[in-house]
Amino acid sequence: MPRLRELITGKVFDPYGRRAGVGLHLVSLPGPYGIGDIGDSALSFIEALSDMHIGVWQFLPTGPTAYGDSPYQPLSAFAGNENLIGVEPLVRAGLISEIETETLKGLPVDFVDYPKLIPAKSALLARAVDRFSNKVKGKLKSSYEEFLHLHDEHWLDDYALYRILKTRHGERPWPEWDQPYIHRDPDAISRIRGSSADAIERIKFIQFLFDRQWRKLRKRARENNVCLFADMPIYIALDSADAWAHPEILRIDHDGRLAHVSGVPPDYFSEDGQLWGNPLYDWDYHAANGYQWWIDRLRHAATMADLVRIDHFRGFEAYWSIPVESTSARNGAWEHGPGDALFDAMRDALGHLPIVAEDLGAITPEVDALRHRHEIPGMKVLQFDLSEEDFQPTDIEENCVCYTGTHDNDTTVGWFRGGDTDKRTMEAVEATQANALHWTGGTANTIHTDMIRFAFASKAKFAIAPLQDYLGLGTEARLNIPGTTQGNWRWRLQSNQLTPGLCQSVRAMVHASSRG
Repeated sequence: MPRLRELITGKVFDPYGRRAGVGLHLVSLPGPYGIGDIGDSALSFIEALSDMHIGVWQFLPTGPTAYGDSPYQPLSAFAGNENLIGVEPLVRAGLISEIETETLKGLPVDFVDYPKLIPAKSALLARAVDRFSNKVKGKLKSSYEEFLHLHDEHWLDDYALYRILKTRHGERPWPEWDQPYIHRDPDAISRIRGSSADAIERIKFIQFLFDRQWRKLRKRARENNVCLFADMPIYIALDSADAWAHPEILRIDHDGRLAHVSGVPPDYFSEDGQLWGNPLYDWDYHAANGYQWWIDRLRHAATMADLVRIDHFRGFEAYWSIPVESTSARNGAWEHGPGDALFDAMRDALGHLPIVAEDLGAITPEVDALRHRHEIPGMKVLQFDLSEEDFQPTDIEENCVCYTGTHDNDTTVGWFRGGDTDKRTMEAVEATQANALHWTGGTANTIHTDMIRFAFASKAKFAIAPLQDYLGLGTEARLNIPGTTQGNWRWRLQSNQLTPGLCQSVRAMVHASSRG
């Protein structure tokens, strides 16, 4: 089994130099098919990043989504989101026709209309897979068989079964299924394999298509010296193939019921805290099993990206446990996480750990010490730091990623104009504006560019800005509002927004900061 450093860098590619980066959710890529994708849309974006001399592309989790379309509540920690499969490669392969893509071309191009997109894309993929199955021969057949060999026993077969059963039960969560399927009764599972063999195979084919397109994307990224920077939620959803197939890794009972759930206490984003509702891990089980599930998860992530940001890193030191009956995250308590043992186990198994820690929020000295002991870079977000009166540029250390803002923030323009005044008083907004102008030396009209320059000039190894900040967009381009479940993950870039002038301007900023 290769060590992670070999998976990540090979012999020529090294993502760990001083670099400038962009943050962009894959669904936000431009294109005529209702959603960004990992086909031509992503390949073209790689070329644009190369033109701007941007060396890092950070994207959000790529798993199949469900309620609220959130990438942080995927149906699998290992599967790919079928809605991200590129359309043009399927047309070129003869799996679908141009005429059949018209249903997608009729969708909006400036935002993702999930209720219309999902059934239309599912129908298109079903046609493609039916034709694809008839063409599986020769080298293509060998590639598919290799894909099955690598993934079927580990996660793919469970995922396909889970999706079939979830559909049969009206898309309800698995704890609400018929008892034999909740408990994975062997006879019941055998019957479903027999009655749904073709449907199970179609789901596997779709994951194969995703894998083939992703491999091409990663190859193109390496050819253009672009580091792919993935995002991993710390928790998995209860309604997921992972929880159904491996309930032992979670603190749930035999029927999938929870006593406590995940979240965070009151913070900047919410005065009541955030009640995420994910099941908590049974860390005693993981310790007894040598943290194998986490080792497998990180190994899989490293086949897809060069670096992985783990969301809510502080949960490894201590996590917020909320009684399941609570309606507010206020009613929680801290419990000890696995700490050093988890990272020691992953390093022993995998070698170098390509991890960046999301260490925002209520961070204690113990959390900082855990991160430093394992030499894991943390995060600095200028929208937060420049809101503090005592901020100093020296607070941004070299071993970190410096952001203007993240997918959970307003855009820099929206933030500067006080778009979140429901969380800040106008006095606080004005104080932040003065602080931002003082440290960046900029103006209200150029604050987005000034903040990017300030991040680029920092000591941080990586300096990343959401693409909305490069474009100078306001609150209308915000991607997500934490604590809400409606209207998020919809914003999309327009292809004409990446103008030659913008690319030239970004390229100049990159080289002025020695990040080229």
